[in-house]
Amino acid sequence: MTKERRLKQLNPKILFLIDGLGAALSVLLLGFVLVRYESIFGIPTSALYFLATLPFVFMFYDLFSFFNANDKAGFHLKTIAFLNLMYCIVSLITAYYHSDSITYFGWFYIIFEIVILLFLSSVECKVGKNINRKNATKH
Repeated sequence: MTKERRLKQLNPKILFLIDGLGAALSVLLLGFVLVRYESIFGIPTSALYFLATLPFVFMFYDLFSFFNANDKAGFHLKTIAFLNLMYCIVSLITAYYHSDSITYFGWFYIIFEIVILLFLSSVECKVGKNINRKNATKH
């Protein structure tokens, strides 16, 4: 089975679950772990709390989408993918703003999180478009 075919068969609920758990992990890391080790990561506490608020909101959107993934699942997947991409941009801007204090560990964390989100957003977009195509052909 090709990669494209597997993507088309992916259940959107699984993606909402993965995204929501990833958002919860980001909140935990940014809002609790990295704050304790600010001297190691070099990201100021205020920036960490700011960055943690966004995935906190995304968790609720993912939860809502998980329980309401019906005909609008494609729309919800594309929306969370867009929000994840915006979060990547906000993270980069925040990191750049504090670049004088961020250590290599801090940059590694930011870049690692962005790489994961870019991959996840790509999958969410592809599955969301496929769902929208299926729904359009049904009607």
